[in-house]
Amino acid sequence: MSDAPDAAESTETTPDPDVAVLDDTDVQTDVIVESEPEPDPNALTIVLNGEPVAARKGEMVIAAALRADEYVPHFCYHPRMSPVGMCRQCMVEVEGPRGPQMVVSCMTPVADGQVVNTATDGVKRAQEGMLEMLLANHPLDCPVCDKGGECPLQDQAFSHGPGESRFVEEKRHYEKPIPISDLVFLDRERCILCDRCTRFADEVAGDKLIHFTSRGNNTQVMTFPDEPFASYFSGNTVQICPVGALTAKPYRFKARPWDLSQQETTCTTCSVGCRAVIQSSRDEVLRVQGVDSDPVNWGWLCDRGRFNFEAIKSDQRLAKPLVRSESGLSPTSWNTALEAAGRLVREALDSGGPSGIAVLGGARGSNEDAFAWAQLADALGVEYRDAQFGDGLPAEVLGLPRATIADAAAASTIVLLGPDLKEELPVLFLRLRDAAEKKGAKIVEFTSVESGLSQYAWKSVRYEPGTSNAAISNALGDAEIAEQLASGPVVIVIGRQNLAVPAAATVGALQTLRAGLPEATVLPALRRGNVVGALSVGLAPADGDHDGLATLHAAADGKIDLLLLIGADPINDCPDADLARRALAGARRVISIDTFLSESSQLADVVLAASAFGEKAGTTTNLEGRVSTLAQQVTPHGTSRPDWMIAIELGLRLGDRSLPADHPLRSVATVAEVTDLLAGSVPAFAAATSAALDSATDGIVLAHQPAELPAVSFAVTPRNSYDYRLVVSRKLYDRAVGTKMSRSLAELAPGAAAHVNPLDLDSLGLTAGDDVKLVGAKGSTVLPIVANTAVPRGTVWSPFNQPGGTVEEIIDATAPVTDVRIERI
Repeated sequence: MSDAPDAAESTETTPDPDVAVLDDTDVQTDVIVESEPEPDPNALTIVLNGEPVAARKGEMVIAAALRADEYVPHFCYHPRMSPVGMCRQCMVEVEGPRGPQMVVSCMTPVADGQVVNTATDGVKRAQEGMLEMLLANHPLDCPVCDKGGECPLQDQAFSHGPGESRFVEEKRHYEKPIPISDLVFLDRERCILCDRCTRFADEVAGDKLIHFTSRGNNTQVMTFPDEPFASYFSGNTVQICPVGALTAKPYRFKARPWDLSQQETTCTTCSVGCRAVIQSSRDEVLRVQGVDSDPVNWGWLCDRGRFNFEAIKSDQRLAKPLVRSESGLSPTSWNTALEAAGRLVREALDSGGPSGIAVLGGARGSNEDAFAWAQLADALGVEYRDAQFGDGLPAEVLGLPRATIADAAAASTIVLLGPDLKEELPVLFLRLRDAAEKKGAKIVEFTSVESGLSQYAWKSVRYEPGTSNAAISNALGDAEIAEQLASGPVVIVIGRQNLAVPAAATVGALQTLRAGLPEATVLPALRRGNVVGALSVGLAPADGDHDGLATLHAAADGKIDLLLLIGADPINDCPDADLARRALAGARRVISIDTFLSESSQLADVVLAASAFGEKAGTTTNLEGRVSTLAQQVTPHGTSRPDWMIAIELGLRLGDRSLPADHPLRSVATVAEVTDLLAGSVPAFAAATSAALDSATDGIVLAHQPAELPAVSFAVTPRNSYDYRLVVSRKLYDRAVGTKMSRSLAELAPGAAAHVNPLDLDSLGLTAGDDVKLVGAKGSTVLPIVANTAVPRGTVWSPFNQPGGTVEEIIDATAPVTDVRIERI
């Protein structure tokens, strides 16, 4: 603050003749006036149990109390859902003009100067009474209930209960348990009607498949008679249930909480990177629970990410390396397998040099795994490398001005040109749905087939495959859309929507969007767990001539002497399955590093057994560029090893032909050392040291490394009136290893089919369920046909990599679109 006197108090003085007086034009001074910061208009203070506590307008009393470490018992309240005041357990006293009065703290907003008491005699009596009522019909299942030992009702009965009950009547009895889905069981008599599961299904997931039925004393939670609780997010209701009413099939009767040890980790099922805890007992992973990470997943997990831990202990896991002999692939020692692998690398170098070696994969491991393989590829001079298989986008997309998940959720407009997020990136779907439903964000969606977000979109623009550029240009010229796009921040969510159309179509559409929306930021919706990390640390092609598809074409043409598959299964990963098979047949030698013997690794000469999720530590990078930690919770299966260790040992076997004598990877002994070496070698990861990550609750977002999209040319000829344009995209459950090797998920894949509009089905004279032949320029396949109103006329949609079908056989990775005829069999 300035010390100058107020103008009204100033007086005239006679200038001192001995002091020079400078005119304002003779000298210029900068006067810095420090002003007090503007007070936050939403901040206020309440008095909680005699102590002042900071709060915010609109906040409920219970939230302010819990943040101040003053525990208020509760059941129905959940910070990520709207309050309903169902259980009445969170009673507190608030002083008013007429003295203290009892209120429900989860329904009472704070007010400045409000006086709140949470532990008066009246409050205690009220809480005891509510617990006595809740326990009147609650069964004595604690010894056999999965919730025992971590049950809020059990805990609060001890801490806030009356100690004994006056009720002696017979308790309610229902049939138990009821399987309300393939993953969740319901014990109705345990339910305390807190409304958590029903609110989650309605407010968060948008799947209104579980709700209250009947009235009064007969009120109970139930599903619709003809519809199971077939939500992708059903496991969250089990986690947030405050009693044992909802239990998960994969964990039921497996362990007690005191038997479990746990560590915080990151789910790598997809690239959202949800934070979780991984729990084990007797060296076996038994459960994965969501952790509330504010910038990422808010505590939610999809069911695939929650339950696919069962694959870790599958009896089909690779327990030791395999080497091909005359009798086929046979188990062997690591020394023998690494010698064989080293010999294949040396032979490839002698035969065709580095140009004859290719590396595919790396997106299913950790940053450290991908970094070690990238360093080995650099040392060998390998140019053919990619963490994608023609099903992603160019690595340069990661260099565009990047948005975070929180940025997208807070944007005025979300432009979605990508996959069905509910199927491929489910928790990102939850965040964007919340933004549209509760925060006023407007979603402008461009899609060929209705998606999970279509019903929440402000504008959902349908376009025929191959015509996305024209659809975007028309939309940008629409006055209403243009006005909305100019109203505030815009985030473009970009990804591959149709695997039957090449990446160039998506890149061209993105360039059109960015030209019209130069200030927009981009959130890349790439699918695999660590694809962003793998591309960022060096498993990305130096140019488009050496990407995944180019690698497969080179191998199919006999130009690759050695193909290294790093957790990759091109036959099931690449949209063009025929190209993948020809590539594996054309490559002279194949080395596979994997956790299971996939269709591709069955054709390998050497298979090296890799450690799986939960068996190795390290870091991973999600789609927004957030680096977070992975935990090793159990011992690796058999003699399997983490990828980074395999890469280094293989490099050491090659001597000076691989890692130079002074290469720092030669001296690392722990994964933390690899993490620090990565941070010191890759500029984007400079802040992601092992020490920094240990103290970073929500991970560390990578430094932005600018890049420009490659130039593309894309033209589509109009289809004839007899053909249907093909759309192929993923479902949450498919033939992916984590799904088919998890007992509880293996049967959830919907299966292959050709989905068409019901009007097209009628015009073809077919009945739903009939087998038809889809005939394309490259080949044909037989699939059952299904009527689906989400599919526009003239289009066939088929899910990718599903059991019972081979739609991948008719996709041509080099064609701008895939057109098919539908023939009756």
